[in-house]
Amino acid sequence: QVQLVESGGGLVQPGGSLRLSCAASGSIFSIYAMGWYRQAPGKQRALVATITSGGNTNYADSVKGRFTISRDNAKNTVYLQMNSLKPEDTAVYYCNVPWGPTHPWGQGTQVTVSS
Repeated sequence: QVQLVESGGGLVQPGGSLRLSCAASGSIFSIYAMGWYRQAPGKQRALVATITSGGNTNYADSVKGRFTISRDNAKNTVYLQMNSLKPEDTAVYYCNVPWGPTHPWGQGTQVTVSS
């Protein structure tokens, strides 16, 4: 069983930055592609960034140029550096595999961008 724990969210003004962390346990972390998802109330969960086991990254158009996904396999952790935040980035952020069957979802971490 894989456990995913997200952290690092908070309240930030537009234009500000946050760095999210996702710690994984109970799996061989290094073999998995990983992604960050976000979900606003009443909306579908959306994939916003991915990173393969080899380090290749992709981003949704909505965050491209502002967010950076990275990973530290030695720490079983994936990160999301978020810069130039906008109010529309407000959501609960989750990590999980970007393709195939997902692991059980963690609690997520709330990001609120307030103007």
